[in-house]
Amino acid sequence: MHITVNNIRLHVSEQSGKGPALVFLHYWGGSSRTWQAVIDALPAGRHTIAPDLRGWGDSDAAENNAYALTDFAADIEHLIAALTLKQYVLIGHSMGGKIAQLLASRQPQGLMGLVLVAPAPPTPLALPPEARAAMESAYNSPESVGMSIDHMLTAKPLSASQREQVIDDSLRGAPQARVAWPNYTSRKDISDAVQKIAVPTIVIAGELDKVDPVEVLQAELLSRIPQARLHVLPDTGHLSPLESPQDVAEAIDNFVASLG
Repeated sequence: MHITVNNIRLHVSEQSGKGPALVFLHYWGGSSRTWQAVIDALPAGRHTIAPDLRGWGDSDAAENNAYALTDFAADIEHLIAALTLKQYVLIGHSMGGKIAQLLASRQPQGLMGLVLVAPAPPTPLALPPEARAAMESAYNSPESVGMSIDHMLTAKPLSASQREQVIDDSLRGAPQARVAWPNYTSRKDISDAVQKIAVPTIVIAGELDKVDPVEVLQAELLSRIPQARLHVLPDTGHLSPLESPQDVAEAIDNFVASLG
């Protein structure tokens, strides 16, 4: 379905169910379907919501290149209101994890817990100019996406269909959305804000993640959220929802069950 919120039309996949709604936010280059294997691995009856973020998947591109972290967070805040969610858990992967951190730091009503999967840390992404330029062009062609998959994003080989999905999602992103993350969205400093997160939090990290390594998350994220706990997935890289969906789903389900 499509829902217009915050002056932008978002594509949203929803499965009805009981308990708190699980709101899934995808990574830079992904879409709502990045989460499908994780959602399928959850116990039947969970209420799940997975939007395509602005500029990605089947959602509209933003006018005026509006891809700031605050723009993404406002979209999700308005989506939660439009769906009248009374209780929910935010689940964010990579870029989606940084969006979830910002939204959770505002202590919104109804938020029960926070799941950060291979999240971008709250501190600005520090890259030399040549590395930033490489990120800008990473999603320009099937070949460049394939290089990113093989050399940066994964530790486990993806299936042929998964690989095709990642390449397709990456190439479908609006041009402005593709360059926004390395240029300014990732450089937003929310390190002070995340200290206001007041709900139970779990950080699910890939043992072999080259993008957001475990040691970086321990130093820059877990040190700022006192109640957060770390769960490390063995032999897993950055695309853990695709590499280890069963393990991610189990960690999410156990966490949600612990909320009561």
